[in-house]
Amino acid sequence: MNDEVAQQVVPRTRYHALFVVAILTGSFLLFLVQPMVARMALPRLGGAPAVWNSAMLVYQALLLGGYAYAHWLGRVPVRMQAGIHLAVLAVAAMWLPIGLTAMELPADAEPAFWVPWLFGASIGPLFFAISAQAPLLQRWYSVASGGRDPYALYAASNVGSFGGLIAYPLLVEPGLALRGQSLLWTIGYALVFLLVAGCATLLPRRVGGEPHVAHHSPAPGAGRVLHWVLLAFVPSGLMLATTTFLTTDIVAMPMLWVLPLGLYLLSFSFAFREGEALPAALTRIAPVLLLMFGSVLIAGDQQLAYVNALIGLLLLFLVAVALHSCMYRLRPAPDRLTGFYLAMSVGGALGGVFSGLIAPIVFDWTYEYPLLILAAGMLMPQAFLFDPIARLWRGSAQLLRIKTLAATLAIAVPLYLGLFNPGGLLGPMHEQVAFVGIAAIGLFSVGRRIPYLVALAGGLFLFGGYRAIETSLSGDRTRSYFGVYTVTDMPRERRLAHGTTLHGIQLKGARSRLPTTYYVPGSGVGQAMLAAPQLYGPAARIGVVGLGTGTLACYARPGQHWRFYEIDPAMVDLSRDSGKFSFLRQCAPQAEIIVGDARLRLAQTLPASLDLLALDAFSSDAVPMHLMTTEAFTTYARVLAPDGLLLVHISNRFLALSPVVAAAAARGGWHAARLVYTPSAPEKRDEAAISDWIALSRDPATLARLTGGQWQPLTPQRSFTPWTDDYASVVPVMRALNPSLADD
Repeated sequence: MNDEVAQQVVPRTRYHALFVVAILTGSFLLFLVQPMVARMALPRLGGAPAVWNSAMLVYQALLLGGYAYAHWLGRVPVRMQAGIHLAVLAVAAMWLPIGLTAMELPADAEPAFWVPWLFGASIGPLFFAISAQAPLLQRWYSVASGGRDPYALYAASNVGSFGGLIAYPLLVEPGLALRGQSLLWTIGYALVFLLVAGCATLLPRRVGGEPHVAHHSPAPGAGRVLHWVLLAFVPSGLMLATTTFLTTDIVAMPMLWVLPLGLYLLSFSFAFREGEALPAALTRIAPVLLLMFGSVLIAGDQQLAYVNALIGLLLLFLVAVALHSCMYRLRPAPDRLTGFYLAMSVGGALGGVFSGLIAPIVFDWTYEYPLLILAAGMLMPQAFLFDPIARLWRGSAQLLRIKTLAATLAIAVPLYLGLFNPGGLLGPMHEQVAFVGIAAIGLFSVGRRIPYLVALAGGLFLFGGYRAIETSLSGDRTRSYFGVYTVTDMPRERRLAHGTTLHGIQLKGARSRLPTTYYVPGSGVGQAMLAAPQLYGPAARIGVVGLGTGTLACYARPGQHWRFYEIDPAMVDLSRDSGKFSFLRQCAPQAEIIVGDARLRLAQTLPASLDLLALDAFSSDAVPMHLMTTEAFTTYARVLAPDGLLLVHISNRFLALSPVVAAAAARGGWHAARLVYTPSAPEKRDEAAISDWIALSRDPATLARLTGGQWQPLTPQRSFTPWTDDYASVVPVMRALNPSLADD
């Protein structure tokens, strides 16, 4: 750099903090807007996963666009870059305050088309402008500092992203209604504009080597770019695969999706930092822990559900740190920075598309998880654990091939014994004993890629992999965007599991018409269904939100009119079309089934067209929040007759939902009573389950005719704020965060 340019370089104490704050603030806003806008869209588009998946595609497309725009800006001088970007920020400000556009959507709006259109029109320019911040400001930082390495600032970007992600469910959503959230984001956007303008003033008037189209470092080859893409692809895909795996096969816990994404973002802060000691240490142990626990996790042992969840999160973090650290070590010179980040965003987007959109269509189980575990083992750096092991692997190329082949073939022995256990040689715990042998060979092979991968694949196949393949080949499992459904035939009953959560039971033979689990005659909904003929006559009009196995259909009586609302077409196939379960076919073959989001479909239903409506849409403890707002209860009141009954199922391991329903009832003028049903001693546990139901009616006389005995009046909590389309938070009703709700 010549003297004139050197004199224009700003002292570090001035520029460093400003660039860090600007990058952090922009990333904070970027991850704050994602859940905010999705929350705004719920009442208008429903809660189908297609909505969330389409929204994810919009975010990734806009992020790619922002990174490509930052890369393109590298063609012009930095002062001109600053002017162009400030102009883009100013134009995007025309979309403030942030919110959904007022377009009218068709009644049968297809999420795959309308969600990208609605989100793009609502936040597209703002998201695009903010998404370019991290790579663009890092490039400016390098110029303003006289060529200092800017990559460490990416850690600040991901700290900001993590902060925005965690702040929304824990602070912003519980504390502010949507209008307040929109105002907060607008203020943040104005702050970002000022910070970017401040960074622009620190750029030198002239930089040696301009125009910036002249790169000083050699261009990376196609192989290096592909390597970057793959190193970004696997952690991104594994993040979504871990979320899916944990919530369908380990434990269905609300807000669990925040943890994998948060750890994924934090991994960049560990990997893109000055000083390699910590990421190097984590990278060194990653292959070991991947081998020891990656295969154990897919076994899905429900007795250790929370331990397995922690293991899954730990593996995700270590894999992400290892691969992102490898990417950091392969980073180009600062003048190639924006192209590097563009390749990274391409890999991240492809990983998201693979796990979020392609895998649920192609696979009938969460096969993407073990596949990505294998890909991680293939890509992550490896080193021999101890010097004696390294010496054993030394020798000529031919000798190394012989040793590699021997280690690979040796894995077949414990794998065979673990799978088939001939003559009971390994005893009742043959899988665990065989895994010890596989793991020992794998640990000995860390540092030699091929035998290590064979050992990793052997463990995955032994623990759960072969059983998953057997079930897939039997045709007893199906998958949709809502989860994995497995049908299990037993001598006296047939079961449906959603992931590893029991979803329904149908008895066989003469008892096949009997309602089971949460819907037995003594439960709240069972009592309501049995009382329907006395309350509404022989032609009662009954609606059910959530089809499941169709168990409630066996309360149907001749002359009644039944209607089911089901969001997942896969459930319609299981309960009616494929013949897996026969409740519908035996008890209510003429029942109408309406596929789609229940709230949207009920909004299209004629007023006073139902006498009884059962709300049972909760899937594996996940709460469809938009079905529990006061506006949703207004929809239910419109659809029900003036003396109609609403039954709400609130059984949940993680959330105490009675305050939500009580608050909505008080605001909507409902009268409410609650029944927590516990099966009596003669009832088998696998046929009847503890259930928690709330009955509501705007006619107190109707409610009084149903309730009594075990039913208890439901009173609202004065301190609880009702859920609305503008404000709702699960934090106040989470049992883990509110010990007083543990027994509610």
